[in-house]
Amino acid sequence: MDDTITLRDRMRMARFVLTTSRLTQGPQVRKFEEHWSDWLGVKHSLFVSSGSTANSLLVSAWKDLNDIPDGSKVIVPACTWVTNIAPILQNNLTPVFCDINLKDYSFDLGALKTIANDNKDIRAIFVTHLLGFPAQVEDFHKIFPDVDILEDVCESHGAVIEGGTMAGTYDVGGTFSFYFGHHMTTVEGGMVSTNNTELYDLMRMKRSHGLSRESIHAKDYAKMYPEINPQFLFMTDGYNFRNNEIGAVLGQSQLRRLDNMIIKRNENYRTFIDLLMDHEDKFHLPTWNYRMSSFCFPLISRDKKTHIKLQELLDEYLVEYRPVVGGNLLKQPFLSGYKAHCPNADILQDRGLYIGNSHFVNDGHLDMLGEILEQL
Repeated sequence: MDDTITLRDRMRMARFVLTTSRLTQGPQVRKFEEHWSDWLGVKHSLFVSSGSTANSLLVSAWKDLNDIPDGSKVIVPACTWVTNIAPILQNNLTPVFCDINLKDYSFDLGALKTIANDNKDIRAIFVTHLLGFPAQVEDFHKIFPDVDILEDVCESHGAVIEGGTMAGTYDVGGTFSFYFGHHMTTVEGGMVSTNNTELYDLMRMKRSHGLSRESIHAKDYAKMYPEINPQFLFMTDGYNFRNNEIGAVLGQSQLRRLDNMIIKRNENYRTFIDLLMDHEDKFHLPTWNYRMSSFCFPLISRDKKTHIKLQELLDEYLVEYRPVVGGNLLKQPFLSGYKAHCPNADILQDRGLYIGNSHFVNDGHLDMLGEILEQL
C-alpha cells in the first residue's frame, strides 16, 4: 500500500514538532481552518477530531440554534456511514429513512416524494455525498423547499453540485473527514464548514466543552455573567472535539496537493467506467459526472452468483475490497427498531462492494481489474 503521507509531509511535521512550544489546538489549527475555508469557498471552518464528530457538532448546533424540538423528523439515507445516523438519535431527533438510487447512491427521488406525501413535518434533510458522487441536492430542495439541508461530504472532497456549488456549501453547513483512507489526511480528523456566523460561533463553543471564551462574543458573555470567572463560563452544552497542531500542519501540507489528487482519482474512475460499460449485463452502472470527486470503484452485481464469483476473483488476485459503506443500515442491530422499504439499499447490502481509488492507482492496477472483469 502506498503511503499518502509523503516524506515532505513528515519533514514539515518534524520541523514543527522540534521548534514549537505548543502542540494542542492553537495558531496552526486556525491557519488550517482559514486555508480550508479559502479552498472550499466558505466563511467559516472548524478543525475537529474526525468527520464523525463534525457530524455531531453540526447537528447539535443546528438543533440548538433553531430551537428544534425533540422528536423532530430528519430525513437520512438508508445507506450511509453510521455516524450520519447516530447524531440524529443522540440529539433526540427522529430519523426518517429514505431509499437510495443505484446511480450516485444518494436519495431515490421517488422514495423522497413518497416521504413528502406522508410527512408534513420534516425539519431537515441530512444528505450524504457518498463515495465521491455529488448528490442532487437542488432536486431534494424542490421536493422539500422549506426544510434545512445539512451535508456530509466526508468521502467527496471537492465534488460540485449542479449549478456549480461546492458540496458542503449549499445550505446549513457541510462536514468533511481527513481519516487516513480519504482524499487527504490528518491521520484522524475532520472539518465542519458553514457560511452562517451564528452557527459557527455556537459550534466553536460546543467544540470546546461549551466555553464562552471560544466565542466571538466572549466579552459580552463575561459582562452578562460578572459573578462567574470568564475562563470557565459555559454558555452551552459541549464536547471535546478539538484537534491538535500536528494534525493541522499535516493538513496544510496535504491540502496543497488535494486538487491534483482529485484530478487523478477522476481520471482513474473514467477508465473504470469504460471497463464497466463492457459488462453492463453483470453490473449496475454508476454515474459518470465530471463534477465528482471519486472515492472508489463501486461494483454492484445484478445477481448474487456474479457477486460471489467477483469476490472469489478479487481474493485470488489479492485485491482488497469493502462492502458499500454500511449497506442497508436498517439491517444493523442498533437500528433494528426502524422500518422502511428500501429495495435499492438491499441490493447494495447483498450484491455490492467497492475497490479503493486513489492518486496512486495506475494503468497496471486498472488493467488487472479489466482482466478480472473479463474472467467473469
